[in-house]
Amino acid sequence: MIDFRATFGRESMEQNPPPPPFPSPEELKAKISEFMKQNFGDRVAFTTFSQSETEPAEAGSEEKPDKVDKEEFLFNFLPRDIKAHLDRFVIKQDEAKKVLSIAVCDHYNHAKYLHKLEKEDPARAEETEYAKQNVILVGPTGVGKTYLIKHIAELIKVPFVKADATKFSETGYVGGDVEDLVRELVQKADGDVNLARFGIIYIDEIDKIASAGNMIGRDVSGRGVQTTLLKLMEETEVPVRSANDLQAQLQAAFEFQKRGKAKRETINTRHILFVVSGAFERLKQQVSRRMLQGQIGFSAEPTQVMDNELFQYVTTQDFVEYGFEPEFIGRLPVRVVCEELNADDLYQIMKFSEGSLLKQYERAFRAYGIGISFDDESLKLMAQAAAKEKTGARGLLTVWEKLFRDYKYYLAGSGLSQLRVTTELVREPKRVLDRLMAEGHKHEGEALKANALQFADRFQREHEIEIVFDESALQRLVERAQTERMTMPELCAHLFKDYQFGLSLIQKNTGQKKFTLDSAAVDAPDKFLSELVVQSYYPAAGAKNA
Repeated sequence: MIDFRATFGRESMEQNPPPPPFPSPEELKAKISEFMKQNFGDRVAFTTFSQSETEPAEAGSEEKPDKVDKEEFLFNFLPRDIKAHLDRFVIKQDEAKKVLSIAVCDHYNHAKYLHKLEKEDPARAEETEYAKQNVILVGPTGVGKTYLIKHIAELIKVPFVKADATKFSETGYVGGDVEDLVRELVQKADGDVNLARFGIIYIDEIDKIASAGNMIGRDVSGRGVQTTLLKLMEETEVPVRSANDLQAQLQAAFEFQKRGKAKRETINTRHILFVVSGAFERLKQQVSRRMLQGQIGFSAEPTQVMDNELFQYVTTQDFVEYGFEPEFIGRLPVRVVCEELNADDLYQIMKFSEGSLLKQYERAFRAYGIGISFDDESLKLMAQAAAKEKTGARGLLTVWEKLFRDYKYYLAGSGLSQLRVTTELVREPKRVLDRLMAEGHKHEGEALKANALQFADRFQREHEIEIVFDESALQRLVERAQTERMTMPELCAHLFKDYQFGLSLIQKNTGQKKFTLDSAAVDAPDKFLSELVVQSYYPAAGAKNA
């Protein structure tokens, strides 16, 4: 060790003290945790390591194996099983459900076969070729594209990740890192990498990353994303730890410091099913124009909506002309269209879908103590209004929210217990609401009066003194309870808290056991009671209560 005092002298040491010693791992973790909290708040957490994780391995000892996979992936479904499940949640789209069911079964049956073969004959498994059944879904918004894939993933019990293509870039310095989709599968699988390898990645708005034909220079949000995605969709190894993830890299640094190496875990995308979707507005015009030019039985008017009849003529070249790289669109061999929903479809969704908005609103009103029911004709009217929104099933939410917004606000706590939705309510919601509010106010008043009488009965049982509210007192109690938003038991307990003592005193002085309370007792209860007490001492002043 160098003797700094001998080299530079005591005075020099006092002016230039040596640098502080390098902190221990525990101190370094604490400093980094504090730094991250100050700069990023609670959005970033720094995970420390246990003693067993951070101790270096002894010479000659074997490193402990990583966490074993939780369970083997199982798949035992037929195409009709998957379609039957989708029929419970998604109305119409029969062709899309059939195509997706077959693609999913083909994909996972091969994955199951290959997974078994890897254990029995790894070399043969490596040589086995298979064209992945990645899917491209075409269709307008709100027709059930996301819903289809989400419920498939739930049925076969694999992790599911959804993202919009517009937020990604090829490298991550603009938008998000495409490879983060694969890492998110691991998170959805609770860290089970084996299960994540069989997950489903769904990318919406894929048509938004189509490259413009006249673009010059680098296109990081279009062609670059396509290039990165096509590698993932075929087969590649993705590091579970992102190079752009500060926390992950810090953990790797600690592992390297303690073990002499950092764990480099990867996830292979060979068995991950990729589904992309988009509205492809220009595609239907592009194909219908070509069909018109070819005179293949199409009308003179260009087709406004992509349907299964037109979609059968869509070719790979159409997607290339739309702005996709041939290699990218080639990784999506399964192509299907989800057709636009009409008013009758939306009515069927409300009536029969297990995820119906109708059931959601039944629960919402039930939470306010109101049972809601619907006439079929009222549902048809709402379906017609939603169809005009041109946003598919999402139009239902727009219509319902606008229609029932004031009903939730004004009827909650109004005393109304049942709401019947009729065509009159749909056509004239404000007039019906005004009438219901008046009825609800009346019902609430009757309920509050009944509660006031119950208070009087309980008062008599507990104190053997009878109090009687006349009509004016009942009316004022109801008005005050409604205005001050108090329950009747709370209001009476507050107003008449001293009446047991005061009336007992009067009973002792005069023997009186029954007292009639009017509106004056409700407006000024203390004054009313004081006057009664005074009169019990000075009866000559004239009794006001008999």
